[in-house]
Amino acid sequence: MQSTPTEFTNAGETLIRPDRGSSYEPGQILFANDSRFLETYFSEPLTNYAVGWRDPNDIEGSLNFIAPPVVVGRRFEWKKAANAEEFLSEVIDDQRAIGSDFKRVEYTASDVTDKTYNKGLTYIVDLDNVNELDPNWQNNKVGKLLRRLYRNELRRGLTALSASATNTGVTWDTTAGKNPDQDIKTGLLAATTATGIRPNRVWYGDSAWNQRSLSYEGQTGTSTAFANIVAMNEAQLAQRLSVDAVRVSRERYQTSATAKSEIVGSNVYAFFAEDGMDTEDPSNLKRFVSMFSREQGGGLVRVYVQQISSKLVAITVEHYSKIIVTYSGGLYSWTVTA
Repeated sequence: MQSTPTEFTNAGETLIRPDRGSSYEPGQILFANDSRFLETYFSEPLTNYAVGWRDPNDIEGSLNFIAPPVVVGRRFEWKKAANAEEFLSEVIDDQRAIGSDFKRVEYTASDVTDKTYNKGLTYIVDLDNVNELDPNWQNNKVGKLLRRLYRNELRRGLTALSASATNTGVTWDTTAGKNPDQDIKTGLLAATTATGIRPNRVWYGDSAWNQRSLSYEGQTGTSTAFANIVAMNEAQLAQRLSVDAVRVSRERYQTSATAKSEIVGSNVYAFFAEDGMDTEDPSNLKRFVSMFSREQGGGLVRVYVQQISSKLVAITVEHYSKIIVTYSGGLYSWTVTA
């Protein structure tokens, strides 16, 4: 398995443990081992449910916002382009001399061979703790695992963005003249000049979004225009920033047995991404995913159910994916302080 127990260890506490094949406790969520992925345990009904499942909090929507899925085989190639070549220009390079051919243009984009990784989680169910008369109890456990898997993927996507982005620290307080939106606009202009492609999506952390409002609210006495800016929703702010979409991340994750933290927090990210892309389209971040065959459910996830004792049942969900920064140019971020 690609995922390791230490990948999501927080504050010295391992929140997801490996499946060692023994010492199970009801309610545990474990990194699934290969022994769970046997055709004998494959559940077609639960797989069909998982394929059509949607999280009410739309964690998958946030994941697709920053890293749109691109369906590929288990092994695939993606295009690493030389950005400068796309914007080369000479005022006479397209003029043909009499008796000669047109100038030949060659692009030196390179192909990168890669593969998607197998990921999965197992939930241990004690049958005494479920209502077996409820036909949906297994569905509920599958939904719990899918939320966990998508939350893990979202954190991977954030890590990839953070590692590649050009970061700027900004202070959004109530000092007269503060203009948080202009800070983002300035970065968008710089990104466009650097790459020739304007970032079209902006992702705010919950705290950053709140601090933007507090900064403008503190200045409403200075300018009545600020009151209208405070009231803007995400779609209206996208129009103000001249981007396709703005999204606020309100997702949290467990950092210890008693504490949760924001996934994005006091940060803002600007990047280029579009839905329905392929392996060659220009974008900063992509989530390459592999589908199972029609005989295996035909979707992006598979579900297995295994009776491991008279009272314990293991429900496992697996998928294949890999998140890649396919181009780091024009990736900007801001760390917001009050």
